[in-house]
Order: sequence, then C-alpha cells, then structure tokens
Amino acid sequence: MSKETKAYRSGFVAVVGRPNVGKSTLLNALLGHKVAIVSNKPQTTRNTIQCVLTLENAQIVFLDTPGLHKPLHKLGEYMVKSAFNALEDVDVVLWLVEMGRWTASEDHILRELEDVTQPVILVANKADQADSNEQQTFLREVAEKRDFAAVLGVSALQGTNLPELVEQIVDRLEEGPQYYPEDWITDHPERFVIAEFIREELLLRTEEEVPHSIAVDVDEIKEDPERNLMRIRATIYVERESQKGIVIGKQGRVLKEVGTGARRQIERLLGVQVYLDLWVKVKKDWRNKPGALREFGYE
Repeated sequence: MSKETKAYRSGFVAVVGRPNVGKSTLLNALLGHKVAIVSNKPQTTRNTIQCVLTLENAQIVFLDTPGLHKPLHKLGEYMVKSAFNALEDVDVVLWLVEMGRWTASEDHILRELEDVTQPVILVANKADQADSNEQQTFLREVAEKRDFAAVLGVSALQGTNLPELVEQIVDRLEEGPQYYPEDWITDHPERFVIAEFIREELLLRTEEEVPHSIAVDVDEIKEDPERNLMRIRATIYVERESQKGIVIGKQGRVLKEVGTGARRQIERLLGVQVYLDLWVKVKKDWRNKPGALREFGYE
C-alpha cells in the first residue's frame, strides 16, 4: 500500500442544530452543489440527507439532519428521531448555531449531546450579521459550555471560514477508504432530489401552516431520447381541500410558478430538457398516519 493511500482520511459527519440555523445552506456551500433544499421556514429538511465532499486527501460524508425541535405530530417525531439517530456511528458531530444567538433550544441540544463521545465542532453560522467584537465575545462564551473539539464562526452565504472548517473536520478523521466515487455528491436517488426541488418551490410560495402540510411523490420519470427530454410526473399532497386551492392558486398561477422554478432546478441537475407535469391531491391528516408517512419515505 502506498504512502499516499495510507494518508487518505475519510469519515461520517452529522450536522445538527435547531431549525433554520442554515444547515442546508452550509452543506450546499461546502459541496459547491445544491443537494439540500433551502427555505426561510423552519423544519425544511425532513430526511437525513447524506451528501459527499471528496477532496484530494480525504472524503467527508455529511448527514444533514432535520432541525431539532419539539414535535407536534408523528412527522415531527420522525424528524427528531432521525436527527438523533444520525449521531450513532459517526466520526464527528458538527453543531450549527446562529452567531450571537443562544436559545433554549441550544440548551436542550447541549443536554442531548452530553453522552456523545465523538469530537463536537461548534460552528456559529451567519457571522456576516455580527461585527468582530460580537463574534469574539459570543465564541468565547459558547466555548465554555462544553469541551468542544473546535469553535469557529462562519458565513455559509459569503463563504467565510469554510476552508478552515473543512480542515478542522479532516484533522479529526481517521485514515480510511474512499466510500463513494469522486463525482458523487449525494446517495439519494434522483426521485428524492426531484421531489425536494418541487417541495422547495412550494415552500417559497406558500404561507403559514401550508408548507408543512405538503408532501411530494414523484410518480414517473420517463426518458424521451429522440427529443433529449425527460418527462416527469409528480403529485403534491396536502391535508385539506382549502390547502389544495392555495397550492394551485388563482387560475393555476402558483402551481405554474412552482412547476417553472422546479423544472429549472431539475434541468440543471439532469443536464437535459424537462417536461414537468404536476398534480395536487388531498390526503387528509397524512402527517399523523404511519401508512402515509411510510408511503412518502418517512419510515
């Protein structure tokens, strides 16, 4: 075995934090590709999304977990369980907080991490929203809360300190194999990523309780090689008839905007022209029905 092969490092990193601190934005910035949907609404991520950063000397497999919160329904229970399950058998825990803001949720997560023996790196995101003195004071205060492997401030939006963060992670990984091919950025199938892109467009255009009542199921992906076209049919599920009207919009305006935005994202992902056919159906109270949760991939 060559020296170069021996020096190669790899491992799994769980990214945790309360909802809306920028976990998905951070991962997209680190990878240089969009793999996790981004929204200003909390609890955007519902599944533990596995994405891969391959470097010359290392491979980091990130698990982007749902935001840790108090669950209000069975979907919420699944999300919290999924987040804590991600802490099992990982090599490093990346705990994301918001620069200058420590809440009761952070105290809850701090207690939950008490028994975690893996290195915990505390990352204060949104550093661009605080001046230098505020950053230093906040980082000094949080560093006293437990024995962190490292504490640093970053800005996922501006790219501040992201190379330093990657270096901190790699330094704490053991020597190991390359788990995934170099060109892989996620282990999720195309259907999952396509459904997430559609759901992201819906999150951007709906308000109040509607975003969290939405599920997307990709029914069919069909290639049309003669036209270099991909035909995709997907169904958007909501919990009530009133929500169906909101998702469709007046004269179908909202659904059309969702289709246009999602189609552009999918075309960038697949590299071909896409025909996207969207339908909206009601599945009453699906977030509290185990059968429906399994059907939509929340097992």
